Amino acid sequence: MNRPTGGSGSGDRAARSARTEQYFRGLVSEMRRVTWPSRQEWVSATILTVALVAVVGLYTYSIDQLFGLLFGLAHK
Repeated sequence: MNRPTGGSGSGDRAARSARTEQYFRGLVSEMRRVTWPSRQEWVSATILTVALVAVVGLYTYSIDQLFGLLFGLAHK
């Protein structure tokens, strides 16, 4: 099945180039508006994330051990 390509001239290429340029200009503009965290905020968030991962891991391990024990007793 052949589909029309909409033309193959350099006009399409120029329009695509203009859209790409406009996209990156908008991207840079938005990135300048971002409020980036300070180093202290970044370190605090990282420590909190690592601590929460450790707590969830320990909780999951504990529940797994408990169910293993219960199913082991029920299997006998």
